[in-house]
Order: sequence, then structure tokens, then C-alpha cells
Amino acid sequence: MPLTVLITGFGPFPGAPVNPTAALAENLARRRRPALREIDRIVHVFPTSYAAVERELPDLIAQHRPDLVLLFGLAPRTPHLRIEARARNRRSTLFSDVDGTHPSFAIRAGGPAALVAPARQPPLRIAARTARVPARLSTDAGKYLCNFAYWRALELARNHGGLVQFVHVPNASRAGARTRNSGRKQRRLTQADLLRAGEAILLALLAAARARSRNLTSVAGRFSSDSAATRAKSRIAAIG
Repeated sequence: MPLTVLITGFGPFPGAPVNPTAALAENLARRRRPALREIDRIVHVFPTSYAAVERELPDLIAQHRPDLVLLFGLAPRTPHLRIEARARNRRSTLFSDVDGTHPSFAIRAGGPAALVAPARQPPLRIAARTARVPARLSTDAGKYLCNFAYWRALELARNHGGLVQFVHVPNASRAGARTRNSGRKQRRLTQADLLRAGEAILLALLAAARARSRNLTSVAGRFSSDSAATRAKSRIAAIG
């Protein structure tokens, strides 16, 4: 059965006049690969605005009912990909979005401290590293729009059952320049690196989404069979 994937990125924000996740999401949605041939890919780039995410994300999920939501965000101070395991119920009250909004601290007052992603993250890290891109697991998606979008996507996914995963990426270098890190020269990742890792992560998540769909279908089939058997026994008992 064909799967539907929602792939998102963000536009620029204060301190990041160019956000590589916008191009990453758009390029990943256009990627031509046999493994992606029957995948319905929906791409969306959010303005870095709390109001925009709150307005647009529920509409996207309600309209497309994706089997997988893959969100990308920028972590400019991190030299590697970060595979985020959870979203926390918090927002920074100090840093405004592009609309100048300073939100309240809690995303959901009285809500849980965190929401955990249903997908397993270690295979995603392996997929990125197999694509020759450094990646690490993370349990802290920050306190800005990335964490907020992740939280809202995980909340919404509870109603439609799809997988949700957030990935932080570093700033991309157009020329593959080298930067210094702890006294060592380290190649800065390029947009091509991000696309290669993004595709590997997407394929790993699609495999997980297919397995999840098969399991749900199997459980539903067993439940239907058990219900039919129970009804048959009831009719036999009534006749007797």
C-alpha cells in the first residue's frame, strides 16, 4: 500500500538568515529513487513562527493523514545531525519568533513533561552514518520552534497513528569549507551531505512505518476473527 509522508523544514529566523532545512525538505520531496517511487511526499516549509506552526501543522495532518511526519530543524552550533527522541513541554520566553512573539513557558499547561517519539532512533543514526554523515542521538530538542513543532506533531499523531520524527541539522557549507573544532580540522557538512543523510533516514523510517502498518493490520485481523468467533458461539448457544 502506498504511504504518505509529510516532510517539513523552516524558513529563516533571527541569527539564521539562511535555513538549510527549507532546501533539504524540498529536495528530499523531489528525490527520484526506486524506493521512493510509490511514496506520496508532501513538503511544507514553515515560517519560524509559533502561530504559523499552530495554524498550518494541524491542517496539513488533517488533510493528508500522513503515515510519517519527518521534520527538520536547524541547530547552527552543532556540527552533526541530531536524531531527537522526544519533545519537552517547554518554550523559551526569552527568544522571540519572526513575528516577535515571546510565548509562555509551557506548551501545554498541565500536560506531561515530554512526549516520546514512537520510532526507534538508533536505526536512524546508523542510516545517517552509513550515508557517511555524522549523527548522534539526542533527548533535548531545545526550547524554540523545533521543539514546539515536534511536540505538536506528536500530539496530533496520537489521533491518526502515524510516525513522527524530528532531526536537527547543522548549517550547511556551499563549498565544503573546513572549520576548526577542538584543535582539529573538521569538514563542514554541505547541502549534498544533508540530502544524502535525509534520504537515508527517510528510507529507514518508511521501513518502520510499513512494519507498523502490517502489525496494526494483523492485530485488526485477529480482533475481527475473534469477534466473529465470539458471535458464532453466541448464536449457537442461543439456538441450544
